[in-house]
Amino acid sequence: MALWTWDPFQELEALRRQVERAFEDYRGGRWPLARTAFLPGLSARSYPLLNINEDQDTVYVEALAPGLDPESLDITVRENVLRIAGEKPSVNPDIKAEAFHRNERSAGRFVRTLSLPAAVDAAKVKAKYVNGLLTITLPKAEEARPKQIEVSVS
Repeated sequence: MALWTWDPFQELEALRRQVERAFEDYRGGRWPLARTAFLPGLSARSYPLLNINEDQDTVYVEALAPGLDPESLDITVRENVLRIAGEKPSVNPDIKAEAFHRNERSAGRFVRTLSLPAAVDAAKVKAKYVNGLLTITLPKAEEARPKQIEVSVS
């Protein structure tokens, strides 16, 4: 029969490793709460999840936002900052928060702002919401587009 003794220092060491892993995740940009929407502070800015890319003439933003009321969307561009605001309605507003066993699909108002990688022509911005994906097309301003410079040889 094996004799087992409780070692409090072993448990403290395991706790220290868990705390270090949590802070490593935070420093690495993988803080667990950063993906949770509709909470105050840092977490509120993480909804909707975004993809941003660009080509020579356009900046493209894709926002993953299923369940939104498209009528509630408010998209603005000002001084090369994109602002996406809206509201995700509750599936059943009669259920009280205390009744949930698990609530991973939060509802409520959100606002997300981001700096754009190039100057855009705000008058030509287009947005489309289809099947939970918001696609925003932002044509670059003329001064932000790359110019071909001719090299003269003498």
